[in-house]
Amino acid sequence: MTFEELNLTRPLLNALEDLGYVKPTTIQEKGFSVIMSGKDVVGIAQTGTGKTFAYLLPCLRQWAFSKEKNPQILILVPTRELVMQVVEEIQKLTKYMDVVVGGVYGGTNINTQKELVHKGLDVLVATPGRLIDLALSGVLKLKSIKKLVIDEVDEMLNLGFRPQLTHVMEYLPAKRQNLLFSATITDEVGGFIDSYFNNPVKIEAAPMGTPLENITQIGYRVPNFNTKVNLLEFLLTQDQEMKKVLVFTSTKESADLLYEKGCLLFPDQVGVIHSNKAQNHRFNSVRQFQNGTYRILIATDLVARGIDISEVTHVLNFDTPDVAENYIHRIGRTGRADKKGEARTFITEKEEKKIATIETLMKFKIKISPLPKEVKISDVLIEEEKPKIKMKIVEPKVRKKEETGGGAFHEKSDKNKKTNNKIHRAEALKIKYNKPKSARGKKR
Repeated sequence: MTFEELNLTRPLLNALEDLGYVKPTTIQEKGFSVIMSGKDVVGIAQTGTGKTFAYLLPCLRQWAFSKEKNPQILILVPTRELVMQVVEEIQKLTKYMDVVVGGVYGGTNINTQKELVHKGLDVLVATPGRLIDLALSGVLKLKSIKKLVIDEVDEMLNLGFRPQLTHVMEYLPAKRQNLLFSATITDEVGGFIDSYFNNPVKIEAAPMGTPLENITQIGYRVPNFNTKVNLLEFLLTQDQEMKKVLVFTSTKESADLLYEKGCLLFPDQVGVIHSNKAQNHRFNSVRQFQNGTYRILIATDLVARGIDISEVTHVLNFDTPDVAENYIHRIGRTGRADKKGEARTFITEKEEKKIATIETLMKFKIKISPLPKEVKISDVLIEEEKPKIKMKIVEPKVRKKEETGGGAFHEKSDKNKKTNNKIHRAEALKIKYNKPKSARGKKR
């Protein structure tokens, strides 16, 4: 099927043609008619399957011009980066339409966003916290919402947004269409759906945990952090096909440390992004990676979801993720749009169990390749890897009550029962002879 065969308006078809898109992806094809029917929908799709367009195309197809300033379509996403990405996608699709779209998120001046909302919007993309702030201020009215889209809901719940999502639901009109998209359906996600959705239709692009067919997966066993750095240097130096490489670490500290070493090895080619970085830094790093200024982007799982970075040739898991599902999201950044991709994972002994969990989820065995001979095995450990010296704490022995006879008030032994009462000599003699005697009173 092509986009021409879908019931799209000419402005949308022209925009898709400008973008070079001809055929819808599986999730786009499956979801279009169901969403158009007005039913609530739960979409299960991995990153890279085109789910953003899967909900945007039917929503924009049914959008109707209104003089009202309040938004008709509300799209909730977990991060500010995803807000910006979805806004850009909408702008691309509405190139030949009069749709006004805006994005709001925390960490920036709310007054600027109040002005944006006050001017009037047709489509609002928001993070839950900032949406509530604007609604409480009175500048944002949600009474006209006809379609609610919650994207990456599992990630929202992982980030602790359940209270905010519940609060948002209280602001929305009862008569609306609910669309939810998630890579995984956990018990918490299922509970949320049961609470707020009306007999939703489930559509699925691929079973949960299925490895993407276009991605080659390889693992290397390495002893420590610095050997991982040596392996990373070797791969990036030797493989010229590694033109746009996403490197994932498990922590912000690991990302910063790797960034320092990466800047020395590949000057002006490395960027870093994680939640401790300022908003502008995060936007600039993604933009410079996207446009090719940076060859390498070091990141935590913050960008494993949602951020649309095209033509990533390789994903390198410098650290194995703690959550198995995040492995799927990470490697899904490559092998997109029917292109081949590669994912390589550096595995220490401590990470073996995590790999086993990932393989169980995927029902797929990651091929382990031998460490190249040219890679130097480092014996230098970072602080986290150094063995912790445990000092043995000797607790003072406390004698049990039965061993001490009951503490300070135990019965004295016979030899200790004597008292220190002083007995005068005369008294002693009286006791001994049963009568008083005195040397002086003795008769001669």
